[in-house]
Amino acid sequence: MPEALDPAVYRDLVHRALAEDVGAGDITSRAIVPPGVRGSGLFIARRMCVVAGLDVAHEVFLQVDPAVVFTAFKKDADLCQADEPIARVEGPAAALLTAERTSLNFLQHLSGIATLTRRFVDAAGGRLTVLDTRKTIPGYRALAKYAVRCGGGANHRFGLFDAVLIKDNHVRMAGGVDEAVRLVRAAGVTLPIEVEAQSLDEVDRAVEAGVDAIMLDNLDDATVREAVARIQGAARVEISGGVTLDRMPSLATLGADCVSVGALTHSAPAADISLDIEG
Repeated sequence: MPEALDPAVYRDLVHRALAEDVGAGDITSRAIVPPGVRGSGLFIARRMCVVAGLDVAHEVFLQVDPAVVFTAFKKDADLCQADEPIARVEGPAAALLTAERTSLNFLQHLSGIATLTRRFVDAAGGRLTVLDTRKTIPGYRALAKYAVRCGGGANHRFGLFDAVLIKDNHVRMAGGVDEAVRLVRAAGVTLPIEVEAQSLDEVDRAVEAGVDAIMLDNLDDATVREAVARIQGAARVEISGGVTLDRMPSLATLGADCVSVGALTHSAPAADISLDIEG
């Protein structure tokens, strides 16, 4: 299980999500459920999934009513089979109903990311590290990258501030790979330098520049294999672009170190999880 998230990372996000959903109050639940009525609810995985976001789902109930008791049967990063219970909530019935959708939104979304990540990790067969990207829903990045870790993947850079990645537009602005690398070093940047290469010529230039990592972007398998041979271990090799589950077995044979997959965070389907509430 990855290190737990600091609640400060998601507390305000939960607050804003509830403000968006509840607004001035849950009209339907207030009309139907008398004050003082208690209830319980069970989170159930309707299809196999990897759980992520239990603490975030718990936070939703805490903010709606601190009297709600949240009991988890699973931990983040656990694999759940179909129809397996994940957690139980007990407390004021109106609060359970009010928190239901928002808690599920977080849990389904994050578990969906973790589940898709696990599928890519399994397909890599231990021969490639599966990385995420910055293609995340704005405001959700810390949670999305946590979910990737729950699925067994690893995080690429968190943002523009914590790593150097010279991409195609940087190369065009600088006038070439060599000059882009020179400018980064001249600026006094001491972080490892990664360069995106879209051709074997750019691979050669990146190797000559002595960069730490080379991202092979949208190259076919034969070109990736040739690029790995040219790099000869001089830099970490990352495959990116057009990476699908179907391609993973072949990509894992090409000698690269890692693969980055934007789909983990921008296209993961929500996990099929329900919350069944009873009085």
